[in-house]
Amino acid sequence: MHWKKAHFIGIGGVGMSAVAKLLKDIDTEVTGSDEEIYPPILDFLKQQGFSYKTPYAAINIPRDADLIVIGKNAKLVPESNEEVAAAFASGKTILSFPEVLGELSKKKETIVVAGSYGKSTCAALLAHCLESAGLEPSYFIGAVPIPPNVSAKIGAGNIFVLEGDEYPSSNTDPRAKFLHYHPSHALITPLAHDHFNVFPTPADYLRPFYDLAQLTKSLVACTEGPLSKEFIYSISNPVTYGLHEGDFHAADIVWGEKSYFNVLQNNAVVTNVETSLLGEHNVQNIVGVAALLFSKNIMSPEQFASAVASFKGIKRRLDRKSEKTSIPIFEGFGSSLEKLRSAIAAMRLHFPARRLIVVFEPHTFSWRNRDALPWYDIAFAGADRVYIFDPPRGGKETQLSLKEMTARVQESGITATGVAAANEALAAVEKELRSNDAILLSSSGELGGLIESIPRLAEQKFPK
Repeated sequence: MHWKKAHFIGIGGVGMSAVAKLLKDIDTEVTGSDEEIYPPILDFLKQQGFSYKTPYAAINIPRDADLIVIGKNAKLVPESNEEVAAAFASGKTILSFPEVLGELSKKKETIVVAGSYGKSTCAALLAHCLESAGLEPSYFIGAVPIPPNVSAKIGAGNIFVLEGDEYPSSNTDPRAKFLHYHPSHALITPLAHDHFNVFPTPADYLRPFYDLAQLTKSLVACTEGPLSKEFIYSISNPVTYGLHEGDFHAADIVWGEKSYFNVLQNNAVVTNVETSLLGEHNVQNIVGVAALLFSKNIMSPEQFASAVASFKGIKRRLDRKSEKTSIPIFEGFGSSLEKLRSAIAAMRLHFPARRLIVVFEPHTFSWRNRDALPWYDIAFAGADRVYIFDPPRGGKETQLSLKEMTARVQESGITATGVAAANEALAAVEKELRSNDAILLSSSGELGGLIESIPRLAEQKFPK
């Protein structure tokens, strides 16, 4: 199906903007709207030359649009959003972005990358490897790679790499996003109970992954998430991988600014790789992509090692925020306990002699619901100083106060301070910052602009 003009309501979302790029690739004109749009998606939209408007308004919808794509944000419902209401009243075709991806991928050999954490890096690395091998894949990634700063592309080849999400497809479609993607093959990264507001129990959380497994011709799964073994034991003949265990695993790791390790298949060395990515979890991600590529005989070990060495990662997944300061400052996506702990462990592993300052924003409901309070007992292990930034609520549901979160971290033996405003946090970091520090910025939101302002501060105080 081809559309002449598509309008995206909620184009500032990472998935929405990536799908907009795919439609642009097939010569569909794209417009969009959102309440607010922030970097890196703001930069991406400008790079792609997309026309968009803020805030939401019924008048934003072009009269000649033949497709309207509506995002999943809770505010995108006709009862409270005039633009969404106008869309439903218009008689135009309305789809969610997973439905658009389903249309774009239905004639391709699809590889769906799903799981609780690591899927964006794995999807980006997989697409990078396939491109490096000259296979010209199509891809959809829920983050922006560094470089080429493009999260989606329609390629001339037959393979389509899709980062898959277990979250509901839209406010009117409760099916998991990845069930729309006609999955030929799947790479399942570590699994851990998440999105408690949608999946109250671990069994609820695993259900869409079982549904995905039933649709695929082949499946590669990690052994090392809290729910991974339960999943693996319930499906037929998966290829397994992990950092330490699985059909594919890593060995002989040498850590440094660049790290080196062997990829083993059934305890035999397949290849040795070099990577600039930080942390054990990224070694695990690399092994997962190797397991898929080698089990399907898609590329040679030599091609794989060369591609991994040139892969620089993705934005917001432990990417370095400035080369102009002697202070190592990295941003790690902090949407779940496992992601934050992995980021802190990576910083400790690569910068063991430095004092580690963590600036954290509990942006997702997973961090703000009362059942998550015990997370704060263990989340910051390895950090020396923690600032918890309390984001503007903006109507978001929350069950925990900043005071409660901060107190639990303090009770774990870590110095922690709650800060209610970005300028307060910046002033505190400026007063505290020393030459032997390393800084981890962690959020799935905007962190009040601190992702930009703290690196600028470090550049001024400790220029390289």
